[in-house]
Amino acid sequence: MSKRAFDQIAEGMNEAIAIARGEREPAKLHIPAEIDVKAIRRRLHLSQDDFAYEYGFSASQIRDWEQGRTRPLGALRLYLIMISHDSEGVLKMLREAGVREAA
Repeated sequence: MSKRAFDQIAEGMNEAIAIARGEREPAKLHIPAEIDVKAIRRRLHLSQDDFAYEYGFSASQIRDWEQGRTRPLGALRLYLIMISHDSEGVLKMLREAGVREAA
């Protein structure tokens, strides 16, 4: 195990202990374990390639998620939730940040 991996595990354990002792508040953010990427993409009427292009994913990531070979983890799930709830707002933020060009 690498030192970095160990440090991350130790940090998580210390956080859990602090929460259990009442020394720290648990995070209020709940990110569901499963995200239906295909449903999000279809609701936006985008092909896999177009969805990947618009939001900065690779087409292979989209295919893998939709076919159940892999699943989006951590912040990617949160990003997908944001896209699902306000796809135009996400695109606007990406344009304003200079990440995406205006269509």
